[in-house]
Amino acid sequence: MLQKSSPYIIAEIGQAHEGSLGILYSYIDAIAQTGVDAVKFQMHIAEAESSEYEPFRIQFSLEDKTRFDYWKRMSFSLEQWRAIKQYCERLSLDFICSPFSNLAVDWLEEIGIKQYKIGSGEVNNFLILEKIAQTGKPVILSSGMSSYEELDNAVSFLKERNVSFSVLQCTTSYPTQPEQYGLNVIQELKSRYGVAVGFSDHSARTATCIAATVLGASILEFHVVFDRQLFGPDAKASLTIPEVKDLVQAVRSIATSLAHPIDKNDISYLAPLKQIFEKSLAVNKDLPKNHILTFEDLEAKKPKGFGILASKYNEVIGRTLTSDMKQWNFLNEDDLV
Repeated sequence: MLQKSSPYIIAEIGQAHEGSLGILYSYIDAIAQTGVDAVKFQMHIAEAESSEYEPFRIQFSLEDKTRFDYWKRMSFSLEQWRAIKQYCERLSLDFICSPFSNLAVDWLEEIGIKQYKIGSGEVNNFLILEKIAQTGKPVILSSGMSSYEELDNAVSFLKERNVSFSVLQCTTSYPTQPEQYGLNVIQELKSRYGVAVGFSDHSARTATCIAATVLGASILEFHVVFDRQLFGPDAKASLTIPEVKDLVQAVRSIATSLAHPIDKNDISYLAPLKQIFEKSLAVNKDLPKNHILTFEDLEAKKPKGFGILASKYNEVIGRTLTSDMKQWNFLNEDDLV
């Protein structure tokens, strides 16, 4: 996989543009300010991928009679896609796109895409997998609708064709509820396939991708929307632009932390602080010479090094004072027999 950073962060516009180039470019501009690595699109060519018989996943549209009509409204021309890709690259964003037809693969090859994202619904579409494999480009494979048996088949298919790939844990539910996240699957996928594994999120919560990062996800993908009240099938399952900014900062910090594990046995750098915060033994009342110390006579006071270490309190109990002691005086070995 072509990866700038780890985690590699992909913000998906998906269908949030509502078929408007103006809205789409507005999203690209906003996403470019968040610090993500890539912006992702879906290339829908209605005649090649769908038919009038395709049902709506959610009956959300007030202007499209059929799902087929919706895909037509969501489509752009080849030249428009070429310009979109060029604009993303001018803003230092990787352009990633999911094709939903072999014709879409042809278009993406024409505009020079560098890697492919396979949507959850295409994992069993070996026709498009073959088409993509023939390009020799890396693949990010989403697993949202797949059992392990189905994923195994797709992975074997890609391996036989020497395709470089990564796998995303994904739950196809919008918005995904906590009991559906499947965060445990991240490590399962790593162990099963031995490739880079990521997390494709539809929870509309920043915490989910943060947790996925801690659990080893090296790719993060999520939908973006200007406002979750906007029209569209994915709006309620998307992050807003301010949330994306917060998420990127959090994830980058966590990634830095994971890359710098702490040796809990090496605390030499804490010596100055330990000198300040750790404590020495003292007496908590006036005590006469020859007094035999009890637990009730002792207190621990800062700083360390002015008396016997507080951790050694048990070693002074039962010992005798060599001279009178004033309340709050530090207790040293010279004061004891």
